[in-house]
Amino acid sequence: MYIITELFDLAHTQAKDYLASYRYPWEALQGLKEFIVKQGELLSRAEYEEISLNVWVHKTAKIAPTAYLGAPCIVGADTEIRHCAFIRGSALIGKGCVVGNSTELKNVILFDGVQVPHYNYVGDSILGYKAHLGAGAITSNVKSDKTPIAVKGARERAETGLKKFGAAVGDYVEVGCNSVLNPGTVIGRRSVVYPLSCVRGVVEEDGIYKTGGVIVKKNADKR
Repeated sequence: MYIITELFDLAHTQAKDYLASYRYPWEALQGLKEFIVKQGELLSRAEYEEISLNVWVHKTAKIAPTAYLGAPCIVGADTEIRHCAFIRGSALIGKGCVVGNSTELKNVILFDGVQVPHYNYVGDSILGYKAHLGAGAITSNVKSDKTPIAVKGARERAETGLKKFGAAVGDYVEVGCNSVLNPGTVIGRRSVVYPLSCVRGVVEEDGIYKTGGVIVKKNADKR
């Protein structure tokens, strides 16, 4: 089962110390709102502007006039929040990110360089350094029966105790267009998910999640 340091390079987020205090990524979600408020109060006023209560935006970030930024929220340097983006709150968005048109964020950490550029929903999730969701790809964060979510790997199962947990997406992951990451999905570093996939459980690092749920290693796929 993936632990935080196996999924993410913590040098690429303001939540470095916060995440380092946990073992599994889902453990960091419950206290995220309070952490963002505390972190915002420590930000340099020379670099960040508090545009509304508990909403801090770096002065180099570009915010479309039609975007909604709910509290608490931090938007990092050189990040672009595009038209009609809906940030519901409890969102820590790193530097150099793209949050695109009609994309919705809620209770999330986006590491530096993350791109969620077109019609994405990311809720109760963590996206690692330079992770990318294709158009229409979403994290589903609640089971249909509303029961607590478990993360199911090939050899082990972890009970999160949470009724809301979307996905932990490792560094450099590419998720294809219109894919759904079901509740409790964990995707290892550098993995690729084919478009139109319905992903469950754990995808090991350097994996390729193909049509029908077949998972192969990148090097094996080239043979």
